[in-house]
Amino acid sequence: MYNAELMTKGDYYFRKHLNEILTNGIKDINPRPVWHDGTPAHSYFITQTIETYDLSKGECPLTTIKPTAWKSAINEMLVIYQEQSSKLEDFHKHNVMWWDEWESKDIPGTIGNRYGYVVKKYDLINKLIQGIKENPYGRRHNMNLNQYVDLESSDGLHSCAYETLWSIRGEFLDCTLIQRSNDMCAAADINVTQYACLLMMIAKATGYKPGKFTRFVQNMHIYDRHIEIAKEYLNRESVSPNARIIFEPKSDNFYDFTIDDFRVEDYEPHKRIKTELAI
Repeated sequence: MYNAELMTKGDYYFRKHLNEILTNGIKDINPRPVWHDGTPAHSYFITQTIETYDLSKGECPLTTIKPTAWKSAINEMLVIYQEQSSKLEDFHKHNVMWWDEWESKDIPGTIGNRYGYVVKKYDLINKLIQGIKENPYGRRHNMNLNQYVDLESSDGLHSCAYETLWSIRGEFLDCTLIQRSNDMCAAADINVTQYACLLMMIAKATGYKPGKFTRFVQNMHIYDRHIEIAKEYLNRESVSPNARIIFEPKSDNFYDFTIDDFRVEDYEPHKRIKTELAI
């Protein structure tokens, strides 16, 4: 059971999922990803994980047994949803380098017709904000990044965190993220942190308070070369249980928000363990 005095909510779920995968995970067969040396990147996985963070109660998605690269995480959201770009140069100028491994062969210099490209093409952010403002209790507030006409128009990694659902609950805005796949040791803490922060931004832009953030992942996995890393994380003691993310922008215009509007307090995590990416 989660105890806020002992760890962040992020640490609680991170430990829970690592333990379950190491104990009950199923090994995949004939995997798509490979390591840099061409070796198949097998993974051990569980399905249908759910985690919920009540931001209104200060539940923090940051992990401490693994340091969360929170600035890069938020900057990626700014490129995708604010600049609405899929260009590697735009990720680079915000110090987001992890997309280089998935450069599109069809459209060099980009990650293909993915993420920010889709946001811009279908005007997803403006429609979401306008919809919440004009019909707050509507049940159709969602953004889906996996549009098949775009997936088929170029090569590139299909969006992992691909859909968000949004609901007003009194004075609060709640968000659910749906992910088809998540690499535990490389990206689990990053994804949950960045979409919790996107909730903060959309809430501010629409005049509500950030409420509950829930994440559903269909396939949560640990790659074979990450097993010892996962065990090391579990051997670490959780620290900084009072860590929190503060968002204090000077404007309520979504396109005015910057990384400088965010800060993290009481957060002193363990050191990073270098983790090879399966591509």
